[in-house]
Amino acid sequence: AAKAVADMKVESHIIEFAPILMCRQIDQGGHDALVGKIEEMGLKVHCGARTESFVGDNGSTDMDDMSPVSALRFSNEGWDDLDVQMVVVSAGIKPRDELARDTDITVGERGGIVVDEQLKTSVDGTYAIGEIALYNNFIYGLIAPGYDMAGVCSKIVAQEHLGYNLDLEDTPAFTGADLSTKLKLLGCDVASFGENQPPPDDVDVSNLVWNDPIGGIYRKLIFNKAGTRLRGGILVGDANDYSKLHKLAVQGGELPENPAMLLAPSSARGDVEEEELSEDPNTQICSCNDVTRGDIADTIKELGVDGASLKEVKTCSKAGTGCGGCEPDVKMILKQELEKLGGSLSNHLCEHFAYSRSELMALVRTDADPSSVDSFEKILHKHGHGDGCEICKPTVGSILASAFNGVILDDGRDALQDTNDRALANMQRGGSYSVVPRVPGGEITPEQLVQMGETAKKYNLYSKITGAQRIDFFGASKYQLPDIWEELGSVGLESGHAYGKALRTVKSCVGSTWCRFGVQDSVGFAIRVENRYKGVRSPHKMKSAVSGCVRECAEAQGKDFGMIATENGYNLYVGGNGGVNPIHAQLLATDIDEDTVIRYLDRYIMYYILTADRLERTAPWQAKLPSGKNGGGPIEHLKEVIIEDSLGICDELDRRMQYLVDTYHDEWAEVVKDPARRAKFKQFVNTDEVQTREEMIEFIDQRGQVRPTDWAPDGQPQTNWKPDSNDVFARSEKSWISVGKASDFAPNVGSAILYGDSQLAVFNNAQRGEWYCTQNMCPHKQAFVLSQGIIGGTADGIAKVACPLHKKQFDLADGKQLDGDLSLITFDVKIEGEEVMVELPSQEEVDAILGTNGLRVESGCSELDISGTDLEKEILNGVRNTTVSVV
Repeated sequence: AAKAVADMKVESHIIEFAPILMCRQIDQGGHDALVGKIEEMGLKVHCGARTESFVGDNGSTDMDDMSPVSALRFSNEGWDDLDVQMVVVSAGIKPRDELARDTDITVGERGGIVVDEQLKTSVDGTYAIGEIALYNNFIYGLIAPGYDMAGVCSKIVAQEHLGYNLDLEDTPAFTGADLSTKLKLLGCDVASFGENQPPPDDVDVSNLVWNDPIGGIYRKLIFNKAGTRLRGGILVGDANDYSKLHKLAVQGGELPENPAMLLAPSSARGDVEEEELSEDPNTQICSCNDVTRGDIADTIKELGVDGASLKEVKTCSKAGTGCGGCEPDVKMILKQELEKLGGSLSNHLCEHFAYSRSELMALVRTDADPSSVDSFEKILHKHGHGDGCEICKPTVGSILASAFNGVILDDGRDALQDTNDRALANMQRGGSYSVVPRVPGGEITPEQLVQMGETAKKYNLYSKITGAQRIDFFGASKYQLPDIWEELGSVGLESGHAYGKALRTVKSCVGSTWCRFGVQDSVGFAIRVENRYKGVRSPHKMKSAVSGCVRECAEAQGKDFGMIATENGYNLYVGGNGGVNPIHAQLLATDIDEDTVIRYLDRYIMYYILTADRLERTAPWQAKLPSGKNGGGPIEHLKEVIIEDSLGICDELDRRMQYLVDTYHDEWAEVVKDPARRAKFKQFVNTDEVQTREEMIEFIDQRGQVRPTDWAPDGQPQTNWKPDSNDVFARSEKSWISVGKASDFAPNVGSAILYGDSQLAVFNNAQRGEWYCTQNMCPHKQAFVLSQGIIGGTADGIAKVACPLHKKQFDLADGKQLDGDLSLITFDVKIEGEEVMVELPSQEEVDAILGTNGLRVESGCSELDISGTDLEKEILNGVRNTTVSVV
């Protein structure tokens, strides 16, 4: 509730009666970590609050007074009133026992129907289960105990009232339940299991605590005094090993010789491998819906090898449909159970290719006739079927770049490129683009800095220095990009490939050039490395760094590959990643000279390119490699392959990398010097007129620069746009309008046209010999970008386009969203001679519905009506930029 209010851009306070949050699940340490995460989001937490009354704006505390609330008043000594203008009450559970109170059924002092171990109430033949049942003076507010109660109650009723002989050895009894649970709250893992809070007088307790306030991780494991049994625990911020710890605590099991080895979170251990799941069918996988491993396995068996997809397993078993935290475990079980049934979890790239990326790459690289696999159409014909889609087209485009290294915009390859690569720039909010010149090693000349500043000022671009020692410029329109890059290229600046799955940067410290501690020229070597691998396309982005000494100022051990200088050369580290799941790189070689570093890197990068899966970073790829022959893990395997040539492929790796280096081309320089390539960046095919970025989305001031205004949350005005009717132009008089020559529209991609004030998208699906025309605005966020989306087809033959912003997919024929309930307005297209003709109503009619001016995204929503009533409109106007309390 508090997060939902905060998402409305309203200051939010959480008011909690208990001294800590989630007092049944966590202790003070867990509370502190959780509050830290919550307050990072801008919410404020007040625990131990004794709310005395709501104060109206007339000062009244009478609950019958209709005056709007203006404050919360507390009975806590020394607490001031908290000014608020809205109160959201999130009260948890309360037994609805009103019916029982009018009967002879015994009710607890604080509510709930009193039951015994068979869930019987005080009245014969009457039972109570779930959140209304008070057992041992305790209300169980979780679904798992409710299922346990239902199981006991159903057996008792069947046997005692319905006359069934269940042949039970013992009388079914509910004697309490395991309250272990794993949740994800506001993006933060929170889990507790076993005896997570033993009573103070329990002497058989020994606690181990991991408290990382910087990382927001708190873990407390509770052992017996001897350290031979795990009794329970609390996990906040990192609960990846919850299943293993829960099993040890609840079912017992042998602990490591040093139990403290269980304490560190996976993020601190650098784990990237999936946690090993118990084979015990009684192991609880989904605590939200009380689903065990056995339940999931039974579901998979019922669905069979052909029917057991992740989606179907989740739907049928309910596992993973609650908070979603157990979905990785469900997927792992699905994989394991399918293998037991003789099947496998499909690694197919998509419905058009029955291969993984690495398998498809192997087919291409080993083909005896390279000319038979040098285009998407040829590869699709030889190894796939159908039309292709937004998944396989960029993947094949990357494979072609790694194998043949042609200009990615030539010979129809622009139709394969994902959102950013097609424009050689990163698409940002509102459909504008960023410009990121390469700055090898972070070294830049004053002339280049001056030109950057002049260009940014000329085009009014938002400027920011990145953490990778580059300068980014934001807010360029696509039609401006060639002119911008022509100016930047005049001082030797090249494409930084920030838009591609390729080498981004090689960061460096100043090394021995300036630093008194430096032992090698880290800047010079970083420049050499970056210039060698710039432009090399790979399964995912790559980052690197060179540190001039062991102080590691360039953070080389957090990169895909990094070098740390020593007195004798460099130590080479590989397989590190920053980002969401930081991974420490592993040491591949020590004290090697620059040439040897380059030789090993050539092989490491090319081995990665040839064998990694789609969108797989080096760290998870490296973790999946086989262990070395002496059991030294994947890093030993890499040493054997790269240094010892155990697979006999080093010559091929060397040759392929040298080919990419020799055929390097600055992609933006290729565009700037070629009129045909520059023409691909024209905004509208049918006119030289342009619509500026400000005409499509409002730009607002940001500390002296400008940026596009924030998008509204989904469901709010200016999102999920829909016309007044499905066929809004059904009664309009239409005529066939020429929008250009057929040769003006590139094959197998979309192109934008301007009709009055309206942007339309024309799609030349040359692969199928079909043409389509839709609005250019994606209705999801009202961004004018659909013509930049990848077109393809579904398994059942539907031609589709994927929005380049969020990959929402639309049927090109009727405009209906294939993965949701949005839709596009479509128009008929025909070809007459060389002319592309679109059947359109008058410009005035189209502009009334699709005109850019009327669909421009703007800031502020003072007239926002969230429910269609004037009263709620008035409330929302009143709470804008005010304070809200959640109790």
